[in-house]
Amino acid sequence: MRGEPAHHLLEDRVTFVEDATVAGTLISLGQYPGLLAGRGRVRGEVWRLQAPVVLRTLDEYEGYNFERRATIATLASGRRVRAWLYRYRGPHTRAVKAVIPDGDWRRHRWR
Repeated sequence: MRGEPAHHLLEDRVTFVEDATVAGTLISLGQYPGLLAGRGRVRGEVWRLQAPVVLRTLDEYEGYNFERRATIATLASGRRVRAWLYRYRGPHTRAVKAVIPDGDWRRHRWR
């Protein structure tokens, strides 16, 4: 997302589409969030990639504990689009205490 640590990896290789939500549960892993399967909604952003190589860059950045998966995102305008997301698959020992109920990482981080 804009303003987040990995955004610099994208720079001019992506185009912002719109704010969006996806199904799931958001947890705090300290300095960054993790998305788990769940019944809630998680806020994020949809970006259009200019080249497939960007996915490899993001895969490397996210690392082993995150798996890229296809999903359907609902844009702020209400339109639904196919999108990639990274689901957390690492240890869940901290996850129960770290659920972000409203699914909004930015709001959580600035509290």
